[in-house]
Amino acid sequence: MKKRIKNNVYWVGKVDWELRKFHGDEYSTHKGSTYNSYLIQEEKTVLIDTVWSPFAQEFVKNLSEETEIKKIDYIIANHGEVDHSGALPALLEHIPDVPVYCTANAVKSLKGQFHRDWNFQVVKTGDKLDIGNGKELIFVEMQMLHWPDSMATYMTGDNILFSNDAFGQHLATEELFNDLADQCELFGESIKYYANILNPFSGILKKKLGEILALNLDIDIIATSHGVVWRDNPMQIVEKYSQWCDDYQENQISVLYDTMWGGTKRLAERIAEGISMEDPEVKVKVINLAKTDVNDAITEVFKSKSVVIGSPTINRSILHSVAGFINLMGGLGFKKKKAAAFGCYGWSGESVKHICESLEKAGFQVIDEGFKNTWNPNDDRQRDAIEYGRKIAKA
Repeated sequence: MKKRIKNNVYWVGKVDWELRKFHGDEYSTHKGSTYNSYLIQEEKTVLIDTVWSPFAQEFVKNLSEETEIKKIDYIIANHGEVDHSGALPALLEHIPDVPVYCTANAVKSLKGQFHRDWNFQVVKTGDKLDIGNGKELIFVEMQMLHWPDSMATYMTGDNILFSNDAFGQHLATEELFNDLADQCELFGESIKYYANILNPFSGILKKKLGEILALNLDIDIIATSHGVVWRDNPMQIVEKYSQWCDDYQENQISVLYDTMWGGTKRLAERIAEGISMEDPEVKVKVINLAKTDVNDAITEVFKSKSVVIGSPTINRSILHSVAGFINLMGGLGFKKKKAAAFGCYGWSGESVKHICESLEKAGFQVIDEGFKNTWNPNDDRQRDAIEYGRKIAKA
């Protein structure tokens, strides 16, 4: 069932209440998600994006109940990823000649995924499409936010920015609009989405936000591709992105670790205790990487000014949970964050050195050579770990 966004603009997407993993198994979606597609019914009928492939036939059926499929004049493909374009093959079986407006890179991605040669109409920033009743669609390339093919579409008259993946979040909701959603859930999922998906492109995003603001567009609504539609003070999420893309950090230190027989866990707890003793104002998070959702842990790293990473030595290296997490942090391109390492060992003791080297490679400023402990820490070594936590807080 379509839902009115404003005037002759409607949501015709899909709420996926059951989704728990996204991008394969790379991203956790505890709250489900939505695939937002929009139908514009002015003098011209325009469809902006579709839904993920598993819901393609359902999407076409539902859309046909809202408008005659053959009356669709234009399709806008803001992004070629299959969670947005997945229903295009099923839809274009009915209207194979309808023009598909997208970037040049989107032509490549759509052809590469679906192996179809549709009626592509390539657009670039500033290009316009007249849809009647004095209204136009203006296209804005959003390259690498977060694919090379991404763009946004702005609708004049109703002042709606169809932003695709920018400003969204994975949150299944029937309420649709931001002012009707649970605000804690909304902003929690928004910062998680940014930290895990968009952070690598923060420099590009910072520049692109400036370009969008320089266009002096009146934006009354930001219609995203996942989660809520921002209608109440829509620029609040733009302001958040402006903060998040500027080497974001809060007054937080996160201690992240995995343990084999509890020794490294004890060090983590004592280090956290020392941090809090030295600086009662700092928020300290202690996170067992083997028992915590990896994307939730990444969100805490994004908030942190410093991270402390711990692992025991195993096979002259570190536990794979810790190794994989440091690799993930490196790919996400965190900037201006400090780091330290710790861990227990029985005989060879390479873990702390390995962690320090990996953290440096991942772009963190490592503050010292780390804290090593032989076997299970006794009372004296636990007191030493507290002092190490104090040292980290001072740094």
